[in-house]
Amino acid sequence: MVMRFSLRQIEYFVAAGEEGSVLSASERLNISTASVSTAISQLEAAFGIQLFIRHHAQGLSLTSEGRRFLAESKQLLGQAADMHGFADEMAHAVRGPLAVGCLVVFAAIVLPSLRRAFEVAHAGVLWSSTYADQALLLDKLRSAEIDVALTYDLDIPKDIAFEPLAALKAHALLAPDHPLAERRSVSLAELAERPMILLDMPLSREYFLSLFQAAGLAPLIGERVADYHVLRSMVANGFGYSLGNIRPLSPIAADGKVLRFVPLTDAHRPMRLGVATAREGYKPKVIEAFEAHCRAVISDAAIPGMAPPLPE
Repeated sequence: MVMRFSLRQIEYFVAAGEEGSVLSASERLNISTASVSTAISQLEAAFGIQLFIRHHAQGLSLTSEGRRFLAESKQLLGQAADMHGFADEMAHAVRGPLAVGCLVVFAAIVLPSLRRAFEVAHAGVLWSSTYADQALLLDKLRSAEIDVALTYDLDIPKDIAFEPLAALKAHALLAPDHPLAERRSVSLAELAERPMILLDMPLSREYFLSLFQAAGLAPLIGERVADYHVLRSMVANGFGYSLGNIRPLSPIAADGKVLRFVPLTDAHRPMRLGVATAREGYKPKVIEAFEAHCRAVISDAAIPGMAPPLPE
């Protein structure tokens, strides 16, 4: 639908209708009389009605159509003022919709408590969540389907802004009866000789394999698993070891069996957990508040839902 008028024209008409004079309306609005007259004529032409009866040297009188049009115009200007107020409130208050994406590997561990604390502090936020792999999260940031994403610093493109918050070093996941489970630390060379359960997800897979490549090793991959919780249960049942970066508060796998977490002796690049946003566009206060919340509660020393870092 093509708009046949502007709010400015309506404002000029309302002033003329209330003042009963083009001159008085122009003085009230601090504009020229020609601007008021032109706005009225344009409205009459656009709608095909006569709004005023012009009295030479005696001002204006509203027609019956003009009186109805004046009432509707006042209502319209009121709604426009409400919209401006709403937009201003949205721009300066922490409220309104917030779409958060989270890497599926740690979404169940980190996001619930992070969300609860944020919503307690900001009751006016309308939260929605998306859980996906890294590639899909980045696509959703670009298309504005989500506002912000909690993810790793793996393969972040130039059009995405990433703020690292916590470094997560890799460790070995082992069953309690694994020959290396009681070690205080373990090397990749020792692990490479034994069957590995590989987390077979985009970027995570490449990251863990790169640790072996950097050490001049090749792991003996016994099985590839795309679900982190299934992987934990596979390890706990003795199908092989795995590597991970996240360590939930509970060492219990989904089937109730216990896991051991053992640090690596090898120097390696940690994954960095952080907040990703699209570089372009206006950032509402609700997004800024969520980023500030993440900075306050996520650090190298503590991450919601995770156990403290393993000793060096």
